[in-house]
Amino acid sequence: MATTTRNSSVSSQGRLAAVPELNRRPLLAVSAVVGVVLLALSGRNGYHVDELYNRMTGKHLALGYVDQPPLVSLIARAETTVFGDTLTGLRVVPALLACVVVWVTGLIARELGGGRSAQVFAAAATGASVVTLNAGHVLTTNGPDLVDWVVLSWLVIRLLRTSDTRLWLTIGAVFGVSLYAKNLIVLLLLSLLVGVLAVGPRGVLRSRHLWAGAGLATVLAVPTVLWQITHGWPAMEMSAALVTALAADARVAFIPFQVLMIGLLLAPLWIAGLVALFRRPAWRAYRSVGLAYLFMSVLLIAIEGNPEYTGGLQLVLLAAGSVVVVEWAKTTVRRSLAGTALVGNAVMSAVLMLPVLPIAWYASSPVMQQVGVFQLDQAGWPQLTEQVAAVYRALPSQDRAHAVIYANHYGLGGALDRYGPKYGLPHVYSGQNSYADFGRPADDTNVVIAVGVNRDTFAPLFANCESSGKFETSLPVADQGTGFLVCRNPRESWAQTWTELRWIGFQCPYTAEAITAKSKKGCSSM
Repeated sequence: MATTTRNSSVSSQGRLAAVPELNRRPLLAVSAVVGVVLLALSGRNGYHVDELYNRMTGKHLALGYVDQPPLVSLIARAETTVFGDTLTGLRVVPALLACVVVWVTGLIARELGGGRSAQVFAAAATGASVVTLNAGHVLTTNGPDLVDWVVLSWLVIRLLRTSDTRLWLTIGAVFGVSLYAKNLIVLLLLSLLVGVLAVGPRGVLRSRHLWAGAGLATVLAVPTVLWQITHGWPAMEMSAALVTALAADARVAFIPFQVLMIGLLLAPLWIAGLVALFRRPAWRAYRSVGLAYLFMSVLLIAIEGNPEYTGGLQLVLLAAGSVVVVEWAKTTVRRSLAGTALVGNAVMSAVLMLPVLPIAWYASSPVMQQVGVFQLDQAGWPQLTEQVAAVYRALPSQDRAHAVIYANHYGLGGALDRYGPKYGLPHVYSGQNSYADFGRPADDTNVVIAVGVNRDTFAPLFANCESSGKFETSLPVADQGTGFLVCRNPRESWAQTWTELRWIGFQCPYTAEAITAKSKKGCSSM
């Protein structure tokens, strides 16, 4: 392998800071292909439930939200301004971010000594992974967060290779900005620091640049941290609600999720990368990265955390595994096996994460419904809105003049806000998370069309509530069967009533029950 980039300095372990030549054009080509595929499929099906919420937070920009930092909302606002309020327009940036993830994973393979073929294979394997296609298809916090994880990992690996402690400044800047995407980045940095402390090289920690980088990260993070402090740390309540929702299933599902996050056929690749980080003498400096993954896994199992949180580090292990597999694939048979696994994984990931099949196919059997749950979360919103509009039109004219819509969760609220103007629907409100801060009904509001609420807790707040049907669809979407209530005359002022309707947490899939930090049951037990 040709080495055209070389640092004259020698590390404390005698390693020359050298990397192979960057395979620039093929890496760009692979990244571009992933982006083109994502954009070509971006307009199919419909908005994901989280996209409907992010579209709404984009209308109400703030330094923070109850359930997430502000970056994805800023992206949503920029996209709807530049590209229009369309599904494809909302998905341009996620596709571009996926291209960045693919490119940087190729750079990680290069840092680990991977030549031109290994770099391209790492990029292609990343583009063929479930976690990348998931983050690149829809606008959620996953897209910018995944970029942050791979970029930060790349910088740390580069630091370990070169011992150039000035990289701590860049790491600090990236970390500080990353906190505006998702607070989960703290888990990555903690795991990497634990790895370096445990197995070295600890010399990179004895530097004034580390403290300068930490200071830079702190300064950059001040606005979003201050927002959390002044709002009572809602992120902590959201984290508790997530643990409650996952319940004990998080531990049971941890290993299956580790296999599926990259994809079944490429699972041996990232596992080989993990093993090689500990066994290869040439990769001794990077053992801390492998240990970081193991530490994070043990920590998530212990706290019943979301098993999906390891996805970013798994891409780093995938890059390491790509170096291993390219060195292994010296014969035609082995190259064929590696290529088949890559293509097969790409197909499987696309079926799971992208709308490559008609939506009806995902509803055709119980197995396909499980396979296509991500696709089904993007279906049925226009039909739901049309049926709510029928309830609204059936009201007497005097009721319509003072009616509003209350949606139990932000997906319902976002959908009715997006498609409601076509049917002349009134303003939509929701009490979930930060949606509750976007406004409450005016004091003269005496008629509410409630969508998806629990009647036992909602109806007592009003003098009268009557059922007006439910959401009917042939697709097994999460809100199938959601009930519609028409309620009149709140018993208290709207200021008081609104305090009863606000809640922080998650909507349990396929039920009308909310999961909050104070709940005693997880979704699986309902």
